[in-house]
Order: sequence, then structure tokens, then C-alpha cells
Amino acid sequence: MLLMNLRTLSARALRDRTLCRMLTTQPNAQRPESLKQHRQQQQHQLQHDFPAYKGQSYDEVVKLRKQYLTPNVTSYYKKPLLIHKGRGAQLFDQEKSYLDMFGGIVTVSVGHCHPKVNAALEEQMRSLWHTTNIYMHPKLHEYAEKLVAKMPGDLKNVYFVNSGSEANDLAMVIARLYTGNHDIISFRNAYHGASPYTMGLTAHSTWRYPLPGLNSGILHAMNPDPYTGIWGGKQCRDSPVQTTRNCDCQENECKATDKYYDQLEQIFKYSLPRGKVAAMFAESIQGVGGTVQYPKGYIKRAAELVRANGGLFISDEVQSGFGRTGEHYWGFEGHDIVPDIVTMAKGIGNGFPIGAVVTTRKIADVLSQALHFNTFGGNPLACAVGIAVLDVIDEEELQKNSLDVGSYMLKGLEKLRDKHDVIGDVRGKGLMIGVELVADKETRQHLSAPHFVDIWEMCKDMGVLFGRGGLNANVLRIKPPMCVNRTDADYALAVIDYCCDQYMKKRKRGSRR
Repeated sequence: MLLMNLRTLSARALRDRTLCRMLTTQPNAQRPESLKQHRQQQQHQLQHDFPAYKGQSYDEVVKLRKQYLTPNVTSYYKKPLLIHKGRGAQLFDQEKSYLDMFGGIVTVSVGHCHPKVNAALEEQMRSLWHTTNIYMHPKLHEYAEKLVAKMPGDLKNVYFVNSGSEANDLAMVIARLYTGNHDIISFRNAYHGASPYTMGLTAHSTWRYPLPGLNSGILHAMNPDPYTGIWGGKQCRDSPVQTTRNCDCQENECKATDKYYDQLEQIFKYSLPRGKVAAMFAESIQGVGGTVQYPKGYIKRAAELVRANGGLFISDEVQSGFGRTGEHYWGFEGHDIVPDIVTMAKGIGNGFPIGAVVTTRKIADVLSQALHFNTFGGNPLACAVGIAVLDVIDEEELQKNSLDVGSYMLKGLEKLRDKHDVIGDVRGKGLMIGVELVADKETRQHLSAPHFVDIWEMCKDMGVLFGRGGLNANVLRIKPPMCVNRTDADYALAVIDYCCDQYMKKRKRGSRR
């Protein structure tokens, strides 16, 4: 698979990659003549195109990081990368380039340093940086109109903030004020932020500090995961690739949905005041949790249950919005619902700090009960960037590209899953993809951290950057800028194929000792 893909890769795609060079450092790597030729082409092109680094030395940066940043600021990889430039789907450190298949944690939506987004920011910087929304400025109103035009139903009022955590914070406040109820439900395995307020929603022990009051009014429902959950199997997910796990579900009837829904009902029966819930939060596809998808129909039924008990349904689109899932502009559309509140961030600004809460006028009115203010939310720079991002997504048909390239990659990953024992599950939609690595396919036992890191580090050494997710940090998170093409997908698939192959060979050698 690797060599076949390498032969089909264009010289353009390979010119800034480090695959050929890094292959020569692997103990079992072969160097056929075609790889030598690719390496020569790469080195020749790098002499002309590789951006020069003029900053502090690597060792100086490491020293300053240790000395001045708080110890919790950690880096990916045993030897962290020092990235100084981005372009399209590529990132550059001092010596090499990398295919970025994580998009700055699902944040770079239209491509690193997109010319149109850069130009919009530069133009705005020359006229007005900041006033706050106590004054009117044109970009705020232009952007609000363009953004809510993308929303269905009565979701036509927006409040701008600076991040996903801030957006979810505000959504919690709005829901409690509007309903007069206090309790909020989220899923186990969910991630909705790390602020003191949203940390209660986030149900990963690794993201929670031992602080009092975090869980005040927060209940965590059983996560309806068709792969590692109690129920589910190969008929349950809305994805081009289904799990290989057997189940009794029919093609248009998911029994797992019924069973997980029954568990959700138990919370309403036993853990809530009768008929009184403020809200339920759900990511359309869980991001940090490892690209977990729910059984078909579950979210729609959950939303109906919440509303029947006086609550609002809140869709967290921080990672799944803006066309990333391919079939729809918003992830919640794949569940056939219109939420009461939608929160968004990350891809909304292509890396610029911006977030938003979108809801109906009736619900938004509750914020008039007292003063609420965000100094930087909706500032002219952020709004100019946000407008440009919306335009680029439409003009370059990036939602369509997400569907095309994402489906192509999912099918390629499905073949790798069937080939490699270490790949247990492949899932996702569009360019929101997860690859779960396992120690045992039958039991679905997760691959332990040291073994996962072997594969993950090897991918980085070969010039491809993947994210890492799941409670056990054993899921490759593939969420690249939505401008990636099939050639990039082929390259990433070739690297995963090779690294899994090398890992399995290493494991077999170890078992013989």
C-alpha cells in the first residue's frame, strides 16, 4: 500500500514532505529507486521554497518555555516541534515541512494563512482594531447577518465571544435563566471546555481538577458509543464506515438507540426534579473524546425528551461546524434537529480567537435581565476574519471538499483497518475522522500509551501530524484544514499504513524474544 501510494503522489505534494528522508532512518525501511528520485526532487524544491527561520534557536525556546510558562503547558511529541510558518495544509519548523492533519486542534478550517483571510485582517487592522460593542461598528453587524443566514429556523440572534469555553459558559447561563431550572445533562466522554463552569460539563477525568462545586447541577449520561459502549455494532452509525462489532440491529432499526435512550430516561426518572431540566449539551460528533458518533436517531429522541421536561437542547458545534462533516454545514443537521442554542468557535475564525452563541430572539431576551458584557467579543478584527472565512468556505466549496476527501479517506482507512490488527475502528464523517488503535481487536482493549506513541511519533517523523484523543488517548484524530485534497489523503494513508506495519513487525519481534 505504501509504495503504491508513493508512486502515485505528485511531485507537488511531495516537494515539501519529509517522508523520503525519514524513511531512511527507519531500521526496516527499504529504499527503492523511486524513493531516491522523490528525495532528490524534494531537496531541489526545498532549496527554492522552504521558508527561512530567523527566530531564536530551538534550545533557547525550550529554555524560555521551561522558565516562564506554567508547567501545565505541555507539548506534543518527545521532541516538540518549533513551528514558525503555515501555508494551506502545511506547517514548517526549522528544517522540515509537515502535512497538518489536525488543523491546530480542528481550528484551521480554510487553510493556514489563507490569502483572502489574511487580506481581510490586514485591511481591518489599518482602519480600526477595537472599540467594544458599546459603539456600533459595521463589521459586527455585517458578520452577524452573514452568520445567522447559515442557521435554520428561528436561530437568528448571535452573541460573539472569544472561545468555545466562553460560548458554552454563556449557553449554560442562558438555559438556566430561560427555563428557571438548574440541572444540565451532558455525556460521559464529552468535552465542552476547561473553564471552571464548563469543566463540570466535561466528563473526562484527565481534564478535571479536584475543585468544589464543579458538578453543581451537572449530570453525566451514559455515552451512547456503538464501538466501546455496552451496546452497538455495524448497523448503528451514520458514517461511511461502520464498526466491525456484531449487533442485532437491522439496517433501518437500531436497537442500541433504544437501550441508550432507556438509560437517559433513567436520569429523568431518578436524578432530576420531575419535569424540570435546564438543558442538555451534546457535540454532534465528540471531538476530544475520540470522534465518537452516536447510534442513529438517538440525538433526535434525546432532544425531544429534554424539551418535554422543560429544557433546551444545546448543540456544541465548536469542532463539527462550518461544513467539516461534509453532508451538512452544521453537524446537528445530520441528526435531523434544530437546536434551541448552538455554540461555535475554532473553525469559525481559522485560528483567530472568536466564538459565538446563536439562539432565538425569545431565548436571547433573558440576557436583558441584567448587564452582560464581553470586552473583546465581536471586535472589528475578529468580525473581518469571520466574514472572510464564511466567504472562502462558500467560494472554494470546502464543505463539498470535506465530503469528497473525507469519504475517500474513510474508505482508505477502512482498508487499513481490515489489514492491520492494531487498527480497531475507523469512524467519522467528512473531515472529522477518528482511528482507534487497539491491543486486541476482539476485546477492543485500547492500545496503551507507550505503544500508541510509537506509531504516532513515527507518523510525525515521516512528515504527517495527527491529533490524539479519547479517554485513553489511543485515537488518531484526523481533522485537517478543509482545503486538503486526495493527494494529501493518499500521503497520510501511506504513512499510517507504513507505521502500523512497522509497529506490528516490531511487536512480533518482541514476542519472539
